[in-house]
Amino acid sequence: MEYFGLDYLASSHQRVFWLYIVSALALASLFLIFAPKTREEYKKRKIWSHTSALMDYKYFVVVAFIKVVFILPLILSSKDVALYVTLFMQDHIGFVAPLSLSKEKVVILYTLSLFVVGDFTRYWLHRAMHSVPLLWRFHKVHHSAEVLNPLTFYRVHPVENVLFGLRYALSVGFVTGVFLYYFGAKIGVIQIVGANLFVFIFGILGANLRHSHIPLRYGDVLEKIFISPYQHQLHHTKELSTKNFGGALALWDWLFETLHIEKTRTHLEYGLAQERVYKSVLEMLYRPFCKGAS
Repeated sequence: MEYFGLDYLASSHQRVFWLYIVSALALASLFLIFAPKTREEYKKRKIWSHTSALMDYKYFVVVAFIKVVFILPLILSSKDVALYVTLFMQDHIGFVAPLSLSKEKVVILYTLSLFVVGDFTRYWLHRAMHSVPLLWRFHKVHHSAEVLNPLTFYRVHPVENVLFGLRYALSVGFVTGVFLYYFGAKIGVIQIVGANLFVFIFGILGANLRHSHIPLRYGDVLEKIFISPYQHQLHHTKELSTKNFGGALALWDWLFETLHIEKTRTHLEYGLAQERVYKSVLEMLYRPFCKGAS
């Protein structure tokens, strides 16, 4: 089954793909060599044995099972969406001959479109998870982490998994349907080890450091275009949780005025501040459904 055991480490579509982990470890090691203050802070917090981290490990196993058994069979297929979009365009626009663009250009354009549209829709759904009280009840599970590690990425309530799964199917299906209509069999994706080129680049350049205590910055200029690990870490603080919603691109935050850039602080406090923390995996799963949980 795709979501169990070592398949997570072997799949380039997973955040903890072994190559992404190795690159994150290399970047973190280099950073800590040249940042003694961060190195001391890292040792002091005992991140990997922290109660919150232990909860991440348990939650990862339980929710992986829930995904396979209960969520994946319900998720809409992007292929179905693509077929519907293509047929809809044929019915309402009519049949057209494929546009005269070379296959190479179509592949590049399609690969880029999947990435950009996917990141744009991710920004808006993530922002909605914070701004809509009902959705925030479920997204709080992710923000309850008091320390960050790569498995914190998977500290997501199953309801949120369903919503992001639908977002993925709709965005990929829409882009694919439009490209099929205009370019037919010319479409294809530039891949490295099975992943979209841009997704791979994002993963190899330290995506796992977003959920870590390594405050890697890209500088003021680049952080208006790409979300750095440090910008996402700021998003996990109580005071800045309504900033930096972007997945890979900071452009959306910049355009829609949710971008926050600041110099590196030596210590950030994560979690839900004075709010009650989850005491068990079971509580993380059921409490968002309870009245007054917002």
